[in-house]
Amino acid sequence: MTVSRDELLKVARSAVDRGAELLRTAERGRIRAKSDRDYVTDLDRRIQDHIRRYLAETTPGFDFLGEESDPMSGDRAGQRMWVLDPIDGTSNFIHGLPLCAVSLALVDDGEPVIGVVNAPFLNLEYYAAAERGAFGNGTPIKASKTETLGQAIVSIGDYAVGPEAEVKNKRRFALTAELAATVERVRMFGSAALDLVWVAEGRTDACIMLSNKPWDTAAGVVISREAGAVVLDSTFRRHSLGSADTIAAAPAVADQLIALVNRSSC
Repeated sequence: MTVSRDELLKVARSAVDRGAELLRTAERGRIRAKSDRDYVTDLDRRIQDHIRRYLAETTPGFDFLGEESDPMSGDRAGQRMWVLDPIDGTSNFIHGLPLCAVSLALVDDGEPVIGVVNAPFLNLEYYAAAERGAFGNGTPIKASKTETLGQAIVSIGDYAVGPEAEVKNKRRFALTAELAATVERVRMFGSAALDLVWVAEGRTDACIMLSNKPWDTAAGVVISREAGAVVLDSTFRRHSLGSADTIAAAPAVADQLIALVNRSSC
């Protein structure tokens, strides 16, 4: 039986709503280190397990990848696959900061086609399906019309931790310096999903993440694209799950921003 994209969006919204309610109300549980300054809580795993079971019941046969799952294997790339971050912004959540969200995407043949992001402590829900537009709390959203970087608010991803952090952060520090000298304001929210959906909504004008994990970006990418934002990597190629980095921007500033990113890498 073929399931329509509209029906799959309903499934995705329902799944994320269930996870967001747990995030809002359930106990955090234990905090464990995954690596250097990278943590997971019992609630991350509980939300993931809850959503995974729901998706297995409603969309049997679809593959699943969660942040707290095994790494993605190459033979999954062509399948319909749900991609979940149960708590995007776990460090924020642990410290009581409301900038965290449940983020779920459906990837079809390597391309995200449905995305839902719910930030329960902010009472914000964003969703989109390919060729059906993007919505925030039920209202259509569009990327900003900002035309110059001097009028742009740009958010950046977290600085690197763990192995080779010092080397990776040289590029991030250089990018921060370039942005600080050029754009209206630089922001760091600590949640890739919120970075992307706030570009989609026009709250910010661009975001730059010098990394790319599918559970962090897949939902936000389809929402941003459906809202009219340009989503590329730093080589000016269309962003994909295999991209090394993630750049989303209002259309008029996208080329300017990628040129700035490349200057900072020299």
